[in-house]
Amino acid sequence: MSSPPSLSPGTGRPTSVRRRPEWAGRNYTLLTGAAVITNLGSHGALIATAFAVGQAGGTAGDLGLVAAARTLPLVLFLLIGGAVADRIPRHHVMVAANTLNCLSQAVFAALVLSGDPKLWQMMLLTALCGTGTAFFNPAAAGMLMSSVSGPQANRAFALFRMAMNGAGVGGAALGGAMVAFMGPGWVLAVDAAAFAAAGALRAFLDVGHIAERAPGGGLLSDLREGWVEFRSRPWLWSIVLQFSVVVAVVGAAEAVYGPLVAMEQLGGAAPWGVALAFFGLGTIGGAVLMMVWKPRRLLLAGTLCVFPLALPSAGLAVPLPVWGLCAVMFVSGAAIEVFGVSWMTTMHQEIPEEMFSRVSSYDWFGSLSMLPLAMAVAGPVETAIGRTSALWGCAALVVVVTAAVLLVPDVRRMTRKPPAAHRPAEPSPAKSSPAGV
Repeated sequence: MSSPPSLSPGTGRPTSVRRRPEWAGRNYTLLTGAAVITNLGSHGALIATAFAVGQAGGTAGDLGLVAAARTLPLVLFLLIGGAVADRIPRHHVMVAANTLNCLSQAVFAALVLSGDPKLWQMMLLTALCGTGTAFFNPAAAGMLMSSVSGPQANRAFALFRMAMNGAGVGGAALGGAMVAFMGPGWVLAVDAAAFAAAGALRAFLDVGHIAERAPGGGLLSDLREGWVEFRSRPWLWSIVLQFSVVVAVVGAAEAVYGPLVAMEQLGGAAPWGVALAFFGLGTIGGAVLMMVWKPRRLLLAGTLCVFPLALPSAGLAVPLPVWGLCAVMFVSGAAIEVFGVSWMTTMHQEIPEEMFSRVSSYDWFGSLSMLPLAMAVAGPVETAIGRTSALWGCAALVVVVTAAVLLVPDVRRMTRKPPAAHRPAEPSPAKSSPAGV
């Protein structure tokens, strides 16, 4: 039996029943919906790109070059993207980036469907897609953090990531199946359509709650301010240095070696898609955990959960059967989600709003800085020492750098602040009035 509607004090009129939590405002809902759409497309597109290179006769070195072509411009333009996103409305940057991604993926799909894509064409188009992502990521991070209310930040970030990763599960599984039965070109076409739909949603984001930026000294001045904010926090730059190695070796293992192991020893695209889907299922499990668990020592809990990222590389080195690989992917997905929510919550409580995108761009830049090199040398390293040794090396590096970052006192001691210490992200009209009443 449903309860009667509540009455508005003083009027006796029924009040509207909230269908969303107080912290899940309009911007948060639009951002979450758009992220679900793009993740459905992009997770399948990652598999499709690898198999498109393989079907065109590409080697491990060619696959590494295509992956590096995407990540190099991503690294080069991230800092500029962060400065731009803190200067002009962030949703404009996001829509423009989505448009570039849509066009580049559409042309890539057409080339693959035509049956004769050249290596240089695939590298050029993935580079354009990486450029769009470089401008999108800092703007998206800043927009999300500014759209979440402080006391419920942990829950909001966990739910956002759960929805996003849930879409990744479906995208990876569907993408692997579509590659197997329809070919990679159609998966890339779906990704282009997903970027178009998500960009349309993001065009309706509202930035009215964000204070107008004061005139600054230009791009270089903005970058310098972001750098000062970044380097002044040992917990921040030490973990970014850690992830520069972790992202590089995990990226090489899963983007280059993983598809090759799948094609040669696991049965092709579909089993690899299932394994990636189990990683996504793990992230959902981790997000569900973080909806209810609020670790007091945010960064200590998060960093300890980086160690399991060594498991997929080790599993591919053995190699484990498909069910075993799915198990380690699930565990690593759950663990990294604990880190991800803890990291976003820490950034939200420690970084000023006007610096969100710039600091996020330094975070992304540092974390991805070694990825192009790792992608490019993955093939030559495999030739020099063998794929199995390369994969064991990836696993060992994850363990070593994660243990090293635990030596930083701020990483061990960073604690969650009480709700009163958080800033509200989308204030009510009364709180945002010039008089402050």
